[in-house]
Amino acid sequence: MKVSSKKKLIQMIVLSLVINGAIPVVVYNLLLNYYSSFVSLLIATLIPLGDNLYHIVKYKKADAFGLFMLTGFVLSLLAFVLGGNERLILLRESMVTGLLGLIFIASLFFAKPLIYHFAIRFSSQDSSEKKGQFAKNWELPYFRFVLRFMTAIWGIALLGEAIVKIILVYELSISAFLAISQLIFYGVIGAAILITMVYRRYAKTRLDLLTNGR
Repeated sequence: MKVSSKKKLIQMIVLSLVINGAIPVVVYNLLLNYYSSFVSLLIATLIPLGDNLYHIVKYKKADAFGLFMLTGFVLSLLAFVLGGNERLILLRESMVTGLLGLIFIASLFFAKPLIYHFAIRFSSQDSSEKKGQFAKNWELPYFRFVLRFMTAIWGIALLGEAIVKIILVYELSISAFLAISQLIFYGVIGAAILITMVYRRYAKTRLDLLTNGR
């Protein structure tokens, strides 16, 4: 990764932490002087939602994180309709990550895990030759193991993030949880990405030896 790309990525993460973490905390505490804790929290959650909807409209497409936040907001509204409380609103993202984690893990019991379909989707812009090579590599037991291992890593990471937040939401104050929730999210996702990158590099070296020896 180029230095400029790294700086841009860091800037995006910091900005996201401010918008999705710091600002909602400040807004929540200010609104407590005028509204109930539940209403204050619900309003504060509109900030990250608005930011992601803005990017969806600006770039004319729904990115994964935007859909993630939108789904979380819908779940929080559902919790409100069903008589939910502040804790359920705080868990809106964890409901989504936990569900995604379960989907990743469940896909391990199917013919092809979720990572395989993601890889095919992202390689659709490459040449048909590269895409065909990817599909051909699926015939190798080691290649299938690699994709299943990566799928398991992401499933465990997402489900683990949800479990940690579920525990903390009942142990911390609302302000404290709002402050660290995004750090937990980016920490877990960052760790999963790092493991994926390191293992992918190792697996690619071994896979090249296997394909060249066929």
